[in-house]
Parts: sequence; C-alpha cells; structure tokens
Amino acid sequence: MTKRKRQDDFQKVKLKVGKTKPKADNATNVSFRSKGIHLPEQLKRDDSGPTTHRQLGIKDLLSQLHHYSGTVKHGALCGLRELLTSHPALVEQHLSTLLSEVAAAFTDKDGSVRSAALRLLRFVAQCVPSERVGPFFPLLSAHLTCAMTHIQVGIQADAMLVLDVLLEHYPALLAHRHAHLLTNFLELISRQRLSGGAKAGEKAGAGRAGWALSVTPDRRVTAQQWRLTVLLRLSHFLQAVVDERPDEEGVMSADREGGEKGIATPLELNWEDHPFGKRGIQVFENSGSTPTPHSTYRLRPHVDKGVGAEEELSSVEAVRGFAETLVPLLLEVWLETAGADDGQLLSGDAMVLMQQILTILQLLRRLTPQHHLREELDAWLRSTYLSDFKLHFMKNFPYSQLDTPSPKLKKSSHRSRQQALPGSGGGAGVEPLVLNVTLCQVMVTLSHRGSAQPEGTDADWLGPIRCFVRETLTGGTRLSSKHLGALLEVVWRLVVNQKSRAAVSEELLQAVYVQYQQRNLTVPVRLMLLRFFSQLYLKERLNRSKILTRWLAALPVQLVQLGSRNPQLSAQILQTLQRAAAWKNKELLSSLQMHACSLYDPQEGCVVLLPVDSQQRLVQMLYFLPAFPPELLSCLSRVCNTGRVSAGLASTLIRIIHLRSSLSGWTSNSEEAAIRDVDYLSFLFSTLTGFSSDELAVLQQAYDDALSPPTPLSPFSVYPTPLEQFTHHWDIVEEVCHCCKC
Repeated sequence: MTKRKRQDDFQKVKLKVGKTKPKADNATNVSFRSKGIHLPEQLKRDDSGPTTHRQLGIKDLLSQLHHYSGTVKHGALCGLRELLTSHPALVEQHLSTLLSEVAAAFTDKDGSVRSAALRLLRFVAQCVPSERVGPFFPLLSAHLTCAMTHIQVGIQADAMLVLDVLLEHYPALLAHRHAHLLTNFLELISRQRLSGGAKAGEKAGAGRAGWALSVTPDRRVTAQQWRLTVLLRLSHFLQAVVDERPDEEGVMSADREGGEKGIATPLELNWEDHPFGKRGIQVFENSGSTPTPHSTYRLRPHVDKGVGAEEELSSVEAVRGFAETLVPLLLEVWLETAGADDGQLLSGDAMVLMQQILTILQLLRRLTPQHHLREELDAWLRSTYLSDFKLHFMKNFPYSQLDTPSPKLKKSSHRSRQQALPGSGGGAGVEPLVLNVTLCQVMVTLSHRGSAQPEGTDADWLGPIRCFVRETLTGGTRLSSKHLGALLEVVWRLVVNQKSRAAVSEELLQAVYVQYQQRNLTVPVRLMLLRFFSQLYLKERLNRSKILTRWLAALPVQLVQLGSRNPQLSAQILQTLQRAAAWKNKELLSSLQMHACSLYDPQEGCVVLLPVDSQQRLVQMLYFLPAFPPELLSCLSRVCNTGRVSAGLASTLIRIIHLRSSLSGWTSNSEEAAIRDVDYLSFLFSTLTGFSSDELAVLQQAYDDALSPPTPLSPFSVYPTPLEQFTHHWDIVEEVCHCCKC
C-alpha cells in the first residue's frame, strides 16, 4: 500500500520559461465594452452669433479682455478685429461695449495690447459716424486723458497715436472736449514749477509762467523729436477747434469757394412775374412758411458735446489764460532749437519744429472768431510778447536750410518711427519759404493799425518783412496757390495797416502786379490774384493807387482775350468791372469805352459767349458807358436780333439804351446825352426790322422757292420764319413799341 503525499496549505507554483503566467485567483477582470451615444441636438453649434476661426463669439472675446494675461487680451483684440471685419453689423450692435473695452486698453501695461486696441479703434472709427459715437465720446476722452497723463512714457506715446485716429475721424467731437485736453498737451512737454521757484524765476510779461520744459531720458526718441510730436498734435487739435467755430469775414475772405457756407447770394426779381402782387416775395433766407432747407444758422451743434463739456474757449480772457502758459513754453522751444543751429542756416528737423510753433501761434489768435475780440487779443499779444518775438523770431530772418548729408541710421521698427515723427506732414521737411512766410503772417498781425501810429513805428522789424515779400514776389519763381495765398495775406495786412505810407503800399502792390503779369499761371493762382486786387479795391477803396488803376484799366482787354475759356475768371472780372463802373472810375470807363465793340460783338463777343449771369452783368454795365457811338449801337442791335441772348435780356438792353437817350426825359438839360437822337432812332428801327443789312441783302437774293406764295388773305410773298425766332422777335417788337410811346 503506497503512502499519499500530503498537500501543503501554501504550495509554491513553479514558473516555467516560455509559459504564460497564470492568473491569480483574486485577479480583477478590467476588460469592458463601449458603445457610442449619438445626440444630434447637443452637437449642434450655438446660434447666438458668428464666431472667429477659433470658434469664439463676440461675448467670449469681450470677456477675455478682462483677463490678467496680456497675451490673452492681445488675442481677444485681434479676434474682435477679425470678427468685426467679416461681420460689420456687429459694430453697431455692440458699440457701447466695444468702445468702453477698447478705451480701457489705452492704458494697458502691455505695448502689444495697446497696438491691437489702436488698430481696432481705427477700424471702428471707419465704420461708425460721429453721430453714433457722440454719446460715448466722454468715456473715450476720459481714457485718452488718462493715457496722455500716464506716468509711463510708452503709454504717453501711444496716446498720441490714439489722438491721431480721433482727430482724423471725429474732429468735431474732440474739439468740443478742448477744455479737458489742452492742459494735457502742456504736461507732455513741461512740468509745473514749485510755487517758490515760480516766484523767483518768473519773467516780466510771462503771466502765469509756472511751467518749465521737461526732459525724460528713458524715451525712445530725443527731446526735440518728442516736442515736435506733441506740438504737431496740438496744432491739429487747435485747427479742429477753429474749424468748428463760425468765423467772421476776415482778410482775403474772397478766396473761398463760391459755394461755401455763409456766402450771400443775390435775390433776382422779375417784376413782370409780380404784376398785381398776388405772390409774396421771400426776402430773407428763412422767412415765410416754408424756409429753405440749406440754412447756415444752427440752433444747436450738429453733434452732441457730451456730458461734462465746459464752455467754449472763445472769450479773450480764456484764450489769454491759455496763451500765458503756452507762449513762454513755445519761446523756450524756439530758443532751444535755434540755439543748436548756426544763425540763419537751420537743419531740417529744426525747421519743422519752428513751423509748428508758428502754426500754433496763428491758431491761438483764431480761437476768438469775432473780429473785435481778435483785435483785442492781438493788442494784448503785442504789448506782452512783441519784444520777445522780435528778439527771437526776427533775429536771423529770413531763414535758410542747412545742407547736411543725412547720416545712415540703424533700422528701427515701424512703431518707433511712427511715434517719433507721426502724422501727416510730421516727418516731411519744411521748405524755407513756408517757414519765412508763416513767420511774416505771425508778425504782421502784431503791427499797429490805422493812420494814427507814428511814422517810424515797427519800422525796424517790418522793413525786413517787406523786403522779403517784395523779393519773393518779383523773383520770377513760380509760386503755388498755397504759398501765394499766404504772401497775399501778408501784403493785405501791410497795405491796410499802413495806409498813410502810400509809397510803401505801392511797392508791395507793384510786386503783386509783377506776379499777376506772369504768363501760363494756373487757374487757381490767377483767380486768387484777381480776387486779391478786386477785394482790395472794393473793400478798402484805394482809389489813389496807381497800380490798382492800371490793373482796372487792363481788365476789359483781359475779358476780351479770355472770352468763354474760363467762365469763373470772366465772372470775377465782370463783378469788379460793374462795381468800378458804378463808382465812375474814369480810367476804367475809358478802357471800357475803347473795347465796347469787342465785348458786345454779336458773333464773338463775351455778351453772347458767357453764361446768363455774366450776360446780365454785361448788359447792366451799358448804363455806365460814357457814350454810344453808331458802331456800338449796330452791334447791340444785332445782339438783340441774333437770338443768342434771351428775349428778356434783349428787352433790358433796349430799355437801358432808351434811358440813356435824350428822348426818355431822364437826362437833365445840362447833361449831354450819351446817344444822339438820330443814332437812337436808327437803333430802334434796325432792331424793329429784325435783320441786319447783310441779312436783308441775302434774303432779297433768295430764290422764289424759299418764299411762301401769296394767298387771298395776303397778296404778299412771305419768308417762312421758325417759331422760336418769331416769338423772340415779337417780344423785342413789343419793347421797341413801348419805348416809342415814351
């Protein structure tokens, strides 16, 4: 009997190589099966609005702008620009939130976030008009103020770029916030002195000059370039403020376009349309029950100033208070810039900076639109700063540009260049002529006015200005309309302010006349010169000027030569001729009498070639002619019969000829009639005939086929006449018969 082997409680399992390890008794089975669950409604996209390529909607992007990370905020701003570009309708729907979030990014510590916010603001400004942005503009202005006065220089520099966008798209809204923004420009380039230092260093005439130029070493640009950046924006801002104010008629106001607002148009009345007074006549622009829609009067501004806007900076006291702080700073910048160069020779950067200083000084006096207030401000500027202006501005006048080779600079980023010399014209060079002419404009506004000043007043600094203007106009150089307009403004003020010095005025007018006599002038330049002489004669009544007399006498010849090639120039010449003829200018009337036959030629004369308004002026000028020789009456008779002027205008011509004759009863016994009786009767019967002698000779030689055969009612052969010619001649015959009755 074999013995069984006893089984132990814990047996050791022998593992063999190559065999699978057996599973333990307590092993857990982790295998499982999975099946997909399809929920089509849950997987649909959100229909709340469009999204970007990252599947982010506008609400998600706006919420990301509050993230602490600059990268997330930069991505959100870029996503907003992408989303709004593809869906512009979202701009109007979320305008309030967009503007508030973008404005908050003006002062972000990350430069990339500020750059993205600037690009988004520029896009929104291109899509939304000022009327829609007006209610939210105080918020934009507040954030802009925070950015301009921020302690970080990078945020200050980017604030200038934000200001560029607002000045480009919303100048009116920005101009109404000038009370909040003007001080910020001062803080960007200067700092306030302490009270004790201000009292110790205060100069006479500087007023509240408690400000001193500041230098920040950690800027990316030099102090001169930063001041140019700020002053350029300040000049654009002041220009926007000036443009939003109604300006009174000032120097050279006739250079404006005829269609500009505020230009009064004459009211033309035809009394034949009002024989019994059945219809009223609207004399004033906005009278009657149906006023004209195009009115220059505004009950309130077109755009809302916004909450918190202060009173406009239009009073002399307000402008003077701002000028007391700004002008000393501008003089310091000028002295610092001019001191770095050698006398009259200036570098390109220095000329650009000086030009901005002079432009700001010009705009300061234009902040007061009323003429009498502007004169009061000029008197204060003269008494306060004339000595400083003469010392600094006129010391090396006229200025020239220093020719220096431009150094090769290291390539800088576009952002740095944009912050250093931004804006339109900020980095471009300024011609010496522009700088010198602007300086003349600033200085002549400070000269004495009227004939009561002493003979030698201001001669020490007005002499170089007159010499420069005279040499520039007579130098033979072709001036642009912009440069010539500035020079003409200087000449106007010099001539008007010093009427007592006739010799000086004649020299300046002679220089302008030399420019006027140049050939191949452009139409804007020719028109500007015409308006200058015309306004100088009509407004200032310089009847004793030999230059103006010579210019007036040459106008009829120019009108004959000009013809219909430029109706605008012809209309300007005719306006001056009519006024001067009404004032009985002897030289003009003599010249007009000499060229009357050419002007009133029935074939090539201006009376038949020019528009209706000019034709009417030419016909009205007949009343002032000294005499009517038979040759002129023959031309006028053919003008009435050719049909190239209207029947009403031809009737007016006949009526004027009748009034100038002795048979009308209007001439006194002592006054010699301008028309002989025999010539007057010959004119009436020639006009009554309807044909000239040459035309009658042609009709008499016509064949019988051209005649209408006689009828039982009329035994005469009749020449057929067009209906238009018949009705035209019928009206003329009625007017001639009326004159014969008288």
